[in-house]
Amino acid sequence: MKVLVIGSGGREHALVWKIAQSPLVSKLYAAPGNAGTAGLAENVNIKAEDLEGLVNFAEREKIDLTVVGPEIPLVLGIVDRFQERGLKIFGPDRKAAMIEGSKAFAKAFLERHGIPTAAYEVFTEPDKAYQYLEKVGVPIVIKADGLAAGKGAIVCHEIDEARKAIRTVMEEKIFGQSGEKIVIEEYLKGEEASFLAFSDGRSIIPLVTSQDHKQIFDDDQGPNTGGMGAYSPAPLIDDQLYQRIVDGIITPIIEGMSAEGYPYKGVLYVGLIIANGNPKVIECNARLGDPEAQPILARMESDLLPILEGVLEGTLAGMTIRWKEEAAVCVVMAPKGYPGSYEVGKEISGLDKAEALDNIIVFHAGTARKEGKIVTTGGRVLGVTGLGSTISQAIESTYEAVRNISFEGAYYRTDIGRKALTKP
Repeated sequence: MKVLVIGSGGREHALVWKIAQSPLVSKLYAAPGNAGTAGLAENVNIKAEDLEGLVNFAEREKIDLTVVGPEIPLVLGIVDRFQERGLKIFGPDRKAAMIEGSKAFAKAFLERHGIPTAAYEVFTEPDKAYQYLEKVGVPIVIKADGLAAGKGAIVCHEIDEARKAIRTVMEEKIFGQSGEKIVIEEYLKGEEASFLAFSDGRSIIPLVTSQDHKQIFDDDQGPNTGGMGAYSPAPLIDDQLYQRIVDGIITPIIEGMSAEGYPYKGVLYVGLIIANGNPKVIECNARLGDPEAQPILARMESDLLPILEGVLEGTLAGMTIRWKEEAAVCVVMAPKGYPGSYEVGKEISGLDKAEALDNIIVFHAGTARKEGKIVTTGGRVLGVTGLGSTISQAIESTYEAVRNISFEGAYYRTDIGRKALTKP
């Protein structure tokens, strides 16, 4: 079968890498892809937001299955466009994708269905937001309602910091239209974890646990990013808590969306805060996490394609996924200045050395091939991913590979996975 993967990040390279292993695939495309996907698929110069260009390509090339990686095309309604043309595409439709496209929508949905989440209020006027802030005080979380590439949630521990967050999001519009509405949310103390599941609208297959590292600096300091690394499994979530999350959060979301008339077909990502063994939802995403996808897919033994088809055909019930026992760790390498301004076009060296190491996969994100060299093109450049019999061994292997790779201004956190080592 002919498969098209939409997107250009580390998640999409991981999808291409996994799908390329399937004996069911005869031809694989990535649009637009990156320097890493180019070694496994044919890159197509169509941006992920160019819905018309993508649907025309899929129709012309008789693509059997399209897999959407990033959130923007999902929220724009790419699934609806493909389905209108009779094309098979993996991902939630526009209505279902609103669970990520609008934080206010997601919070109201969770509240309607009794799913545990932080207390919140929604504001469209800065003055009212300031008044509410003075009433509730800090710590508090200010969130742009719409998509903001993982940077739209600002945790504020000082009142001036919170005022600045409201001003920059609503008045200075650093996130554009995404910040015309904001959610002011209760600050929850605890440890974050990611929980993902495939859903065909009725049945679910939960994935293995994982944990992301959103802040730019070690020890979870500094502003939020798209994600600086992840590991799987997450020892924070034991078997009992895993089942509580499935029964009390994932299943009610899927059942609730179906009951409200927009059945969810795709991957549901739920970001959790866990305190004293109690999980609460802090975000919902309509696709695989990035960088969680990298360690999760590295651990997947099963062929991914039958699962994707099961989602589309409504046949997930009774299907299972086989997982490797090994742990996996992904460390993101970024340019100096990220998540703020940074330079691109820097040559990357040492990739061959890193990839020659045992149990290492270097997933590309912000990369391109230029004049025979691989250069940086974005904020998250690489997701260096390693497997090991334990998380400790996976950490050691991954950082050995990271140290073999260099580009001018390269930056990475040095503590990815460390939290897992404190758990029994």
